[in-house]
Amino acid sequence: MNFTVTSAEQFRHTLLTQLNFIKKEDRYYSLYQNPNAKEQGHLLLYERPGYYYFAIANYTIPHAFSIHFNNPKRLIRLGTVYKGITQFQLENKPVSSFTPSSFFVVEKDLIGTQTWHPGQHFQGAEITIYEEYFNEVIAPLLNTDINFEAFTQNYTYHYLPLEVMSIIQNMQKLSAKNKLDPLKLESSILDCVSLILSNIEQSPHQAFTHQMDYGKVKIGDRYLKLTADDIQSIQKAHDLLIENLTAPPTIEKLSELVMLNPQKLKAGFHHHYHLTIGEFIINRRLSIATHLLCTTDMSIAEIAKHIGYPYPSNFIKAFKKVYHCTPLQYKNKR
Repeated sequence: MNFTVTSAEQFRHTLLTQLNFIKKEDRYYSLYQNPNAKEQGHLLLYERPGYYYFAIANYTIPHAFSIHFNNPKRLIRLGTVYKGITQFQLENKPVSSFTPSSFFVVEKDLIGTQTWHPGQHFQGAEITIYEEYFNEVIAPLLNTDINFEAFTQNYTYHYLPLEVMSIIQNMQKLSAKNKLDPLKLESSILDCVSLILSNIEQSPHQAFTHQMDYGKVKIGDRYLKLTADDIQSIQKAHDLLIENLTAPPTIEKLSELVMLNPQKLKAGFHHHYHLTIGEFIINRRLSIATHLLCTTDMSIAEIAKHIGYPYPSNFIKAFKKVYHCTPLQYKNKR
């Protein structure tokens, strides 16, 4: 069976319907379960509609089905999956599986399909926060705009600060004692948000960015993963080259300055900027040269010296290789 939904609410309703769960209201929460098959499990839902909800799941899938989703709203999800493997496919991406772990994701314009199979058992806890809650409640309290761009959209980070994980575990304990009242629920969610925002503000290169996949580079017969620190070093190398175009540092000196070994620096630079370091230097120099040829009366020798070629002949040779004419011919065409 296949279903299509266009909101988080429709997604949840469709899932619960396929589980044959019936809603039963309690003082602080809603209990969803199949009254004729309680062994199938249940879902507890605490919520402030339109702002956030906290779900505690422990159920088994009765039959196969899939849900195609197309949700334009921004949602923030965080929590822990203790048991169960979720299979899903986002638009224009390969099929993926989510295995038990902590997670954090900022969703927006999310399109894809999620699939379930009979006998799968899921157990976990999740907080979902709507953008309206950030805009109407959190942002005014902090007197700032929430920068969701700090996270890559629709990318699942398999990480939560330990303090956040402890809060979620405590929420589950309170729920088991029927003591998770609306005040404790909201204060716990605000604590989680505060800790995550603090984690981001401490450094632009914190544990969330370290989850990012920046690709792999081949060095010899090995493939090495590029980390956030590697990318930061490569970007620093890029800036140093621009600042010192006329006399750029050697690869060895550059690797010392950015604290990245020469092989990884060269391979990583090419991976990130699609040019070798040598090609990058030449391209930047010649880009400046074409500007000077078109906007000044500087001689070819003066331009060559200005961009780091002590001998005009070397400048002319490099220029012809790229532009298929001499600098003077280029200037006369303009």
